[in-house]
Amino acid sequence: MNTIFIISSFVFSLLGGIVSRLHATPLKPNIIHIVADDLGWMDVGFNGCTDIKTPNIDALATGGAKFSQFYVQPMCTPTRAALMTGRYPFRYGLQTIVIPGPAGYGLDTNEFLMPQCLKDAGYSTAIIGKWHLGHADMKYWPKQRGFDYQYGAMIGELDYHTHSDAGVLDWFRNNKPVTEEGYTTQLLGKDAVKYIGEQSKDKPFYLYLTFNAPHTPYQAPQDYIDRYKNIQEPTRRIYAGMVTCLDDEIGKVVAALEKKGLRENTLILFHSDNGGTTNAMFAGQMADLSKTKLPCDNGPYRDGKGTLYEGGCRVAACANWPGQIKAQSVDGIIHAVDIYPTLAALAGASTAKCKPLDGVDVWPTIAEGKTSARTEVIYNVEPFRGAVRQGDWKLIWRTLIPTSADLYNLAEDPYEKNNIAAAHPDKVAAMQERLNSLGKESAKPLALIYVASVGLAHGKPLIASEDGKERASVENHGPSITDEGIDTSKSLTAPK
Repeated sequence: MNTIFIISSFVFSLLGGIVSRLHATPLKPNIIHIVADDLGWMDVGFNGCTDIKTPNIDALATGGAKFSQFYVQPMCTPTRAALMTGRYPFRYGLQTIVIPGPAGYGLDTNEFLMPQCLKDAGYSTAIIGKWHLGHADMKYWPKQRGFDYQYGAMIGELDYHTHSDAGVLDWFRNNKPVTEEGYTTQLLGKDAVKYIGEQSKDKPFYLYLTFNAPHTPYQAPQDYIDRYKNIQEPTRRIYAGMVTCLDDEIGKVVAALEKKGLRENTLILFHSDNGGTTNAMFAGQMADLSKTKLPCDNGPYRDGKGTLYEGGCRVAACANWPGQIKAQSVDGIIHAVDIYPTLAALAGASTAKCKPLDGVDVWPTIAEGKTSARTEVIYNVEPFRGAVRQGDWKLIWRTLIPTSADLYNLAEDPYEKNNIAAAHPDKVAAMQERLNSLGKESAKPLALIYVASVGLAHGKPLIASEDGKERASVENHGPSITDEGIDTSKSLTAPK
């Protein structure tokens, strides 16, 4: 009798543990993946910002995981490609700058994207906001790449009020152009609230909410600018209004989840697509900002958008899921490529259709702050430069003549002030060999092929019309290449 009792107790205890774990991590959570555009690392309250108010984003961070080592690519298109594929962009040719407005190429249609993967697992999928992974041919558009619903812009930079670039409308809903009034940040937030209100508790959803704020042009509603009369520098004042408007819309999204009764089973991930802009070369093309004091603040980290320094690739980021993510600061390394396999695992989705992933499942790091499975970060691999982090060691290698190598120990020197390459030649050589081997695997950069064939065109962007064909005119002008990329500061198609 005692034996039966012991066995029964063991079985019930085992079953109870299984049920408890199932309850602790609900199957198929709703996922809202929020991406800001060119947001400075220090421009949110949870990273120490004092002059810009971001209470809603801060609430997500303080109630969840605040990441100190969340990495992306140094520019927009490469980061978004990494998120959608779980693979570094040098694998398929999107490693260099962004897709220029007049260019016809896009993210390889042979890549199996995250919305396709989640759809196979029973998710409804939506993108509300910026795409920037191909625009001149509809085969590259979100609706053709696994998203059930689409609303927003196809390229990168657009006027916040007219929703256009060089007079060409870049504002669509489900492949159809939309002409409407409103400030883009508020329109995107409003549409996200509407989308959430239409969802059912019986079917999980994945919402990729990709604001174009606070990317150039620096424009904000006057009432938001007026909130920051204490900021003397005029561009910083407008930028502050842009960031706070973004924060308000995120607050409305969270409120919509609560109203719908979906908050408890919804994971919210927030981060920027790259570091804040600190160099006018990467600031955009709608205005000459070469003499403007750029407003972004990446805090103690070196440089910003477009560079391989930490300020370009280490970004403000947090995640929140009530009851599932511990409230804590997380120091583990996470890269954009890790988001795909992590979300797929949470959703019970198979990645069998994917090409070999560079990402790893980092859910234990996100949820509990455990040691990250990631020990290496490939910042980028291009013909003229590359950077890799292995453990605490980071190498930036510029291959344009004269070549140069920067070596840093990020544990001792996170702000990259002391280049110690000369003192560690063996470490430099080993890390250069790693980059060289990846270079041999790398696809040719489509941007450089485009430049070589037609020059970096500027004029009006080529956005596919309803029949899927390119539209708008093009004028050709040549770019110059620097050790930090392609200088398009005088071109309509400056990096976004």
